[in-house]
Amino acid sequence: MLTVNGQTRRVDCGPDTPLIHVLRNNLGLKGTKLGCGLEQCGACAVLVDGEARLTCVTSASNFEDREIVTIEGLARNGTVSRVQQAFIDEAAAQCGYCTPGMIIAITALLDWTPRPTRAQILDALTGHLCRCGSHARILAATQRLVRED
Repeated sequence: MLTVNGQTRRVDCGPDTPLIHVLRNNLGLKGTKLGCGLEQCGACAVLVDGEARLTCVTSASNFEDREIVTIEGLARNGTVSRVQQAFIDEAAAQCGYCTPGMIIAITALLDWTPRPTRAQILDALTGHLCRCGSHARILAATQRLVRED
């Protein structure tokens, strides 16, 4: 049993099936992306008990009895989260492939550290690759959120 986006779900998968495959293939949650498959790019990040965690290697069984929130779970009643809105406002995504993982990382950071420094923001994004060069806009979006609080 997995709790994903507030719903407890029974999933049928092998004992070593990575969580990313369960999210995408079993639960139909396609927002979380499979990038490298080696936990080195950050595209597969989700919130697990409020912390950003990578999902492309670790078995889904390791996430039982944990609260998992995917990029889809950040929006409430059809309204995107404030981090998602900041990314939109700052045009902080080009192709959008890395964006869900980056939004998850920044959401976790702001939940734990509401007024992070620039260094803390950059640290939260360490390991998140963006081949489109959107890092400056992602940093600007996050810094704007910090200023607004």
